[in-house]
Amino acid sequence: MKVKKITAAEFRKMVAVSSDRLNNNADFINSLNVFPVPDGDTGTNMSLSFASGAKYVAESTADDVGTLAAALAKGLLMGARGNSGVILSQIFRGFHKSTEKKVELTPADLAAALSSGVESAYKAVMKPTEGTILTVARQAAKAANKTSNQTDVTTVMSAAYSAAKEALAHTPEQLPVLKEVGVVDSGGQGLTFVYEGFAAVLSGKTLAEPTEKHQPNMVEMDEMVNAAHHQSVQSQLNTEDIHYGYCTEIMVRLGAGRLVDQKFDYDAFRQHLSEIGDSLLVVADEQVVKVHVHTEHPGDVLAYGQHFGSLIKVKVDNMRLQHETILEHDREADSSSTTEPTEPTEPATVETINGYGIIAIASGVGLGKLFKSLGATLILNGGQTMNPSTEDIVQAIKQTKAKKVIILPNNKNIFLAANQAAQVAEVAVAVVPSKTVAQGMTSLLSFDSQASLKENQAKMTAELDSVISGQITTAVRDTSIDGQTIKKDDFMAIVDGKIVLTNAVRKTAAISMLKRMLTADSEIVTIIYGADGNQEEAQEIAAAAQQLDSDLEIEVHFGGQPVYPYLISVE
Repeated sequence: MKVKKITAAEFRKMVAVSSDRLNNNADFINSLNVFPVPDGDTGTNMSLSFASGAKYVAESTADDVGTLAAALAKGLLMGARGNSGVILSQIFRGFHKSTEKKVELTPADLAAALSSGVESAYKAVMKPTEGTILTVARQAAKAANKTSNQTDVTTVMSAAYSAAKEALAHTPEQLPVLKEVGVVDSGGQGLTFVYEGFAAVLSGKTLAEPTEKHQPNMVEMDEMVNAAHHQSVQSQLNTEDIHYGYCTEIMVRLGAGRLVDQKFDYDAFRQHLSEIGDSLLVVADEQVVKVHVHTEHPGDVLAYGQHFGSLIKVKVDNMRLQHETILEHDREADSSSTTEPTEPTEPATVETINGYGIIAIASGVGLGKLFKSLGATLILNGGQTMNPSTEDIVQAIKQTKAKKVIILPNNKNIFLAANQAAQVAEVAVAVVPSKTVAQGMTSLLSFDSQASLKENQAKMTAELDSVISGQITTAVRDTSIDGQTIKKDDFMAIVDGKIVLTNAVRKTAAISMLKRMLTADSEIVTIIYGADGNQEEAQEIAAAAQQLDSDLEIEVHFGGQPVYPYLISVE
């Protein structure tokens, strides 16, 4: 079977089948995770993100592909969870831009849309890293363009899918961290499943029964040792690589304002900013342009934006105060996670603190209570295997009823969604980039209800690197990583994102980890036991810590978090 053009009916099927494909194989994608711990989340994030897009498509009454593609892009944007979900939303934002006002898609239209998706995703990142979902998308689009002169869309999509599979297989050759553990990129795997669904519909093939899942071959079984995706890519950078010290974000309403004297041109706008900074991200539509750039002169960025419109939002962070933390706690952020629902669990009436609302994203009843005791006004349940979506966070912002809102993600994989929510929110929002529960709690101690939002964000961010984070969890498979030979069911100790030791006895692993975390300047140790830990053992760990240093102030709390029986921090 070969389809000449993609109609609205065909497009609906393509989206629905690919959504099912991601959903049925979320666990497989989740298993592609660097560390052998039960908290992989890429599959879950991509599945839920695409499901949101599929819901928007299903609810649309449109009978043209262009409108349906717009619905898919909108749903993906609002439902985007984690880095992988946000990148997927950018790919289909570009797809939508290319298909506007098109009733059907010809082979050339389909190839152009796939290429537009790649362009949108790459433009969103100043220095894209190869060996990721971006590479898979680019190679697929390249293959589609080579066949765009064919008379049917089936051939084009089949070529794109085949190229995606091939590109995926080569990702370990492009990204050192993937090669280290001999695996492929998990985000790329998710996109390949999407394109597989598209190709299957257009070729008339029945992929599988609704409950059938992808059966990994021998190579993929090895890959399931774990796959590093985008947060690990960032950990390849060194602090000395930062040439520009201020993380600057602006949102400009185009055409508005008394200082407007230039007509907005995306390429020229982006080129100018690329010359005064790095880590550039520019996303624009007809009404608004959003910018993220690292520069030494944030004022120049603000002034440049005003040539094109009025500044709606402005945020400037001193990156030299926080980049060290980003490197050290890359993986740690993924540990403060949960499979609990992502809906806010606070009552309808939420108190504010002098006009402030503080949202802490955390898992476990105990952790929620701890954050509340430290000043958080609303707890949003969510974590590694259930990252809150952009829309979840937007709704939480509204629920605070506050004029100024601070968000503590407590997980690096929630940063993009949190920042996206901050940009579309109707009130002033600041994201403090806490990557762990310990960082989030420590930053709350420096909150000042009398200070401005910008001042609080700077002060709270500056505190993030003052705490050392550790956790204990169980290995789910045999593997070797970080110089450690790990056996299934052993207990692993992870300090600041690195596996430092393993032991068959949980308490021994925790005490040994704590010894490594303590320094001559250590003053406070906090032990939080989770759903699989217990108070008695936590007290025994605390007693051992007191023997190591009698001057330590030690606190033991119930967190109730899944996956990690013990979260231990040292300040």
